Amino acid sequence: MYERGVAVFAITRRGVETALKIKEALDFKGINSTVYSPPKYIKQGVVVLDKKIAEFVKDTYSKVDALVGVMATGIIIRAVAPNLESKLTDPAVIGVDVTGKFVISLLSGHYGGANALAKIIAEGIGSTPVITTASDVTGKKSVDELAKNLHLTIQNPESLVSVNAAIVNSEQLVVVLISDVKVATTEMGSYEIKKAENGAEALEIINNFDAGVIVTHEPLLITKFNKPFTILRTKNIVVGLGARKDSSADSIIAAVDTALEQVHIPLTSVNKFATVDIKRGSEAMVKAVEQLGRPLEFLSVDVLRSLNHKDLSPDSKMVQEKIGVGGVCERAALLVAGENSKLILKKTKLNGVTVAIAEAE
Repeated sequence: MYERGVAVFAITRRGVETALKIKEALDFKGINSTVYSPPKYIKQGVVVLDKKIAEFVKDTYSKVDALVGVMATGIIIRAVAPNLESKLTDPAVIGVDVTGKFVISLLSGHYGGANALAKIIAEGIGSTPVITTASDVTGKKSVDELAKNLHLTIQNPESLVSVNAAIVNSEQLVVVLISDVKVATTEMGSYEIKKAENGAEALEIINNFDAGVIVTHEPLLITKFNKPFTILRTKNIVVGLGARKDSSADSIIAAVDTALEQVHIPLTSVNKFATVDIKRGSEAMVKAVEQLGRPLEFLSVDVLRSLNHKDLSPDSKMVQEKIGVGGVCERAALLVAGENSKLILKKTKLNGVTVAIAEAE
C-alpha cells in the first residue's frame, strides 16, 4: 500500500516542523513521502510549494496514494472537493493540526487506506488518530475494507452504501464463497461464512440474512434481488520466485507461505508462480511449486529485461552480472499477471529465496 507515495504539505513554520516529523515516521515504516511548503519555510528535505493549495492538490491528486495536509481541515476540504471521483479511486486524505496533536482521516478511510495511515502517523509522532467511519467506531469491517484487505475487486460498488449500512446497524450479514473460492478467515471478522456452488445458490443463502457479500472468481450477472448484497471478485494473483542454487524445496515453500501471509492471501487464491527460465533445471524450484499445487511459468532473460514498470525495485548488480537482468521475482510476477498488474508485495528475501507478488483485475 502507498506504493506511489505520500504528499505531506504545510503552509506555516510550525506546520513544516510537524510535517517533517510525519515524514520521519513514514520513513521508519518504509513509506515513501515528500514534504512541500512555501519558499519562506523551506528547510532541508522540503520541496518548494510554489502554487496555491487548490492547484497543488489538483496537480497531485491522481499521482500519489495519500495527501496529508498539516493545516486546518477546512482548507484541505475546500481544496480536495473539486477533485472527488469515487471512494474506489480517490487517494487517502488526512488532516493534521499544526501542532501534531490530532491526525484526522478525512477521505478514503478504508479502500484508500486513510484510516490505517492516520494510525501509522499518529503512532509515529505521538498524537491521537481521529477515525470517524462508522464501521471502525463500532469495531466492524466494512465491505470495502474487506475488499482492500483481501485483494478483491468490487463488482457492484453501488451496493456499498446499503450493505455497509446493514453492518453499522448490527443487522445479520453473511459472506458466501462460490465454488472453490477461499479467503483469509482471520480478516473476515465475526461474519458468518457459507459456501455455494453458484450465484443462484448464494442468493438463496443471503435471503435468510439481512445482507450479504458474495466472493467469486467469475463475474456474476445478477440484476435484482430483495436483499442488499455486494459481489467481490478475486484477482489474478501471481507469485514471482528467485532462489540461490543451494536453496531447498522446503525453504522455497516456507518463503512463499511467509510472503502470502504478509498480504493476507491464501495459497488457493494464487493463479500461478513465475521465474526465469534458467530455473527449469532447478529440482528444488520445480519440486516446491509442484507441492504448492499451482502452475509454474518460465520467462526468458530477454523478456524479463524488457519490462519497464513503476513498481520495480532498483536492479541488483550481482543478479545482473550472474544472469543478465537486474531482478527476477518482481519482473516475473508482473509479466505473468498481465496488463495493468501491480506489485502488492515487493521483493522479499528469506533464507536465499526472493518472493514478489503481483495482482491484476
